[in-house]
Amino acid sequence: MEAGGLEWLLVPMHQLVSWGAAGAMVFGGVVPYIPQYRDIRRTQNAEGFSTYVCLVLLVANILRILFWFGRRFESPLLWQSIIMIVTMLLMLKLCTEVRVSNELNIKRRSFADFDLNYFWHWSKFADYVQCVLTFTGVTGYITYLWLDSSLFVETLGFLAVFTEAMLGVPQLYRNYQNRSTEGMSVKMVLMWTSGDTFKTIYFIFNQAPFQFSICGLLQVFVDIAILLQVYLYSYYPQKPVSHTAHPASTKAL
Repeated sequence: MEAGGLEWLLVPMHQLVSWGAAGAMVFGGVVPYIPQYRDIRRTQNAEGFSTYVCLVLLVANILRILFWFGRRFESPLLWQSIIMIVTMLLMLKLCTEVRVSNELNIKRRSFADFDLNYFWHWSKFADYVQCVLTFTGVTGYITYLWLDSSLFVETLGFLAVFTEAMLGVPQLYRNYQNRSTEGMSVKMVLMWTSGDTFKTIYFIFNQAPFQFSICGLLQVFVDIAILLQVYLYSYYPQKPVSHTAHPASTKAL
C-alpha cells in the first residue's frame, strides 16, 4: 500500500521535473541575452557586444534543424533552435539600428554588394535577413540531396554543435583585442556558463547524439575562459592594443 502510494506521488513528480527540464532547454538559451539586449537599448551603445555571436548561433541552429530531418532528436532541442534563431534576429535588428544611428560614415553597405570586407557589417537589418535566408536555402538544398547518407547527416550534426560550441570565441577574441571586457554583460556570460553546464548535463542524461555532449563540454571551457578574462582585465588592467580602424567599422560589429 505504501509502495503504491509512493509511486502515485513519484510519477507526477518525475513528469513535472521532465517538463521543467524541457522548458529550461527550450527557453534557457535565450535568457542570457535579455540583460545584454536591455543594456544596449538603454545605453544606445552596442560596442560591447559582438554581432558575430549572432552569426555563430544562427548558423549553428539552422544546421541543427537540418540535422533533425536526418536524425530525429528530442523536440525541446528542436524548439530551442527555432526560438534561438528568432532571438538572434531581434538582437541583430537592435544592434544594427544602434550602430547605424551612431555611425558618422554615411556610406551604406548591403549584402548585395558581395564585399567580403564588409561581411556581417551591413547597414540594414534586411541585409542580414537576406544572408540568413540564402544560407538556409543553400544548406537546405544540399541536405535534401544527401539526406540518405548517414556520413553526411552525422557530419552535419557535428558541424551544428561544434559551431555552437564556438559561440564564445568571437567575444573571447574581442576582449583580447580590446584588453578589456568593458561593455560586455558579465551577467550574460555567467548565464552562458550556467546554461551550457545544464545543457551538457541534459545531453548526457538524455543520451542525445554524442556530438552534443562533446561540444557542450567545449562550450563550457570557452565560457570559463571569458570569465577568466573578466577577472584578469578587472584586477590587472592592460593597455589596449592600437588597431587601424576600418572606415565604416565599429570594432567587431
